[in-house]
Amino acid sequence: MNVSIKSFDVKMDVKTKGVEFEVYDTQGKFLGDCIVTKTGLTWCNGRTTRAKGKRVGWDKLIDWMQSG
Repeated sequence: MNVSIKSFDVKMDVKTKGVEFEVYDTQGKFLGDCIVTKTGLTWCNGRTTRAKGKRVGWDKLIDWMQSG
């Protein structure tokens, strides 16, 4: 995977707008955006908009990661 920051605010605290990462496969095909905010993480598959992305809160994400 190739991951790059799509937009980055200089301030270190992650706020409501968050930090957006563009995700590509190793052939350069765009897979989607991963948005990290103060409330959790949103995956936008392909050209899905932020509003229609799949969201997960930090508690649920941490539980999922620790269960495996």
